[in-house]
Amino acid sequence: MLTAAICGDIFASPPVDSILAGIRAVTGPMGCLLIVTNYTGDRLYFGLAAEQAKSEGYKVETVIVGDDCALPPRRGIVGRRGLAGTILVNKIAGAAAEAGLPLSDVAAEAKRASELVGTMGVALSVCTLPGQVTSDRLGPGKMELGLGIHGEPGAAVADFQPVDIIVSHVLKEILSTETGYVPIKRGNRVVVMVNGLGATPMMELMITCGKVVPRLQLEHGLAVDRVYTGSFMTSLDMSGFSITVMKSDQAILQRLDAPTKAPHWPVAVDGNRPPAKIPIPMPASRVTKSDESLSRPTQLTPEGHILEVAIEAAANAIINIKDDLNEWDGKVGDGDCGSTMHKGAMAVLEDMKK
Repeated sequence: MLTAAICGDIFASPPVDSILAGIRAVTGPMGCLLIVTNYTGDRLYFGLAAEQAKSEGYKVETVIVGDDCALPPRRGIVGRRGLAGTILVNKIAGAAAEAGLPLSDVAAEAKRASELVGTMGVALSVCTLPGQVTSDRLGPGKMELGLGIHGEPGAAVADFQPVDIIVSHVLKEILSTETGYVPIKRGNRVVVMVNGLGATPMMELMITCGKVVPRLQLEHGLAVDRVYTGSFMTSLDMSGFSITVMKSDQAILQRLDAPTKAPHWPVAVDGNRPPAKIPIPMPASRVTKSDESLSRPTQLTPEGHILEVAIEAAANAIINIKDDLNEWDGKVGDGDCGSTMHKGAMAVLEDMKK
């Protein structure tokens, strides 16, 4: 991964002196590669520090990463923002450097990786800047599509949607042939990263990941080689996630799978491969349901009518107090009693129709 990271103030670029101090602290005879996210301040200050370091005799190369796929194609000179795809570029460059490649080759691998990756983020809340009033631009029930990692407004605000719809939209934006941000087409192999923005639980990231992989395979015709899930590039306490898709080949996978002691890189040497789907035969059920066993008599007795009404009333009563049961159970247990009973009652009513 990285040998050093230069920190600025919150959401601010580090000053030139800090960057220069970092270069001096870690740069050996092989030189130094600066991997810079595509923001004006970062480019300005890292660029100035690189020039000063060169004047002191250091070998310095710079690679700019702009993997944002949410904004329209470039208007003006700013270009695309650097997002979570930068993490994959860091890993590839770090592995290339660890393999002993010269600086020019390490820079070339990092630049190539930056051209193969696209990212788009979705947020359900804005982040809280310490000491500042939190923005209220996202009203209740609203989410933001295509935002940056410094709290910048996104490309669009929309109503809350199910995760399936969000994932489908984000993948279409990343893989759009109109913008052509990433050179990925049907039949290619890809690496996927589902990145939490700071306040998204791992379970929700895993749910998102579970929607991303089959859509890439079935809707876009892509083979998924690796999946990385976690909080890699966050935005303080923002609720949301970003999806990163990178075109992969054997050289890319070799770098991603190279061992690292970086404490939060999520996989070991063998890489994090999507599980293969293995068909498992269902065991024979001890109770075989047949149409006959589910059929009702042609005519119910008076007692049968009473029993039917009683069962329906009991099932509906349980359905109506689902939330109360969950609340009561939450005070003494795990809070799912109502949901469990609701499921059983619905099944009873469904069977009675048959």
